[in-house]
Amino acid sequence: MAEAVVRAEPVDVHPPTRLETTSYRIVRALFKGLATPYFRLEVRGRENLPAEGPFVLAPVHRSNIDFLLAATTRPERMRYMGKASIWKYPTLGRFFSMLGAFPVHRGTADRESLRTCIRVIENGESLVLFPEGSRRSGPVVEDLFDGAAYVAARSGVPIVPVGIGGSEAAMPPGKTFIAPHKVVVVIGEPIVAGSSEGPSRAPRRVVREMTDRLHASLQAVFDEARKRAGV
Repeated sequence: MAEAVVRAEPVDVHPPTRLETTSYRIVRALFKGLATPYFRLEVRGRENLPAEGPFVLAPVHRSNIDFLLAATTRPERMRYMGKASIWKYPTLGRFFSMLGAFPVHRGTADRESLRTCIRVIENGESLVLFPEGSRRSGPVVEDLFDGAAYVAARSGVPIVPVGIGGSEAAMPPGKTFIAPHKVVVVIGEPIVAGSSEGPSRAPRRVVREMTDRLHASLQAVFDEARKRAGV
């Protein structure tokens, strides 16, 4: 499996303030209110989300709207990695930070990005990581990066696979207009590290096994989501 290929500068990942929490919920509610009729949005499998504690949400990635669709799975704020170039614009950067995003530089493996993710989990917030790394195309889940499994194993939290069907048809790469195509989000059963060595340790064998399990689960929920979305 591929190694994680993101690089991050040290980032302040303090627990959310009341303003950040409120702002996230308002933006999420607005998007969900618009997306439900526009996309005929369905979210299935919410019962698979852990009832307590943080986790790593691992969706497929086929469209720029996937991070917003991932937010419809639960009302509580989750954290996201964002392209560092966004933060070149101070107002836009502050807005995305308020919504839970933090900057990373793509292209170089770097432990700092993973340490940032682990600090997010330690703060009690759930984390959205797209295990395919970058936006892909088509019905096949390709090789996954190990970052999601590493963060989950090291933090002792589950990974929750998420299939998003129809988002690529709604907004394919290179398009700026979002078409009213049906979108279905399918949440799979959580995957827990099978290591007896406890959190804070993430042996390569355990990370590899979790990544393999995630790959199979992600393909299954993606297939279901695409079928229900009619793509």
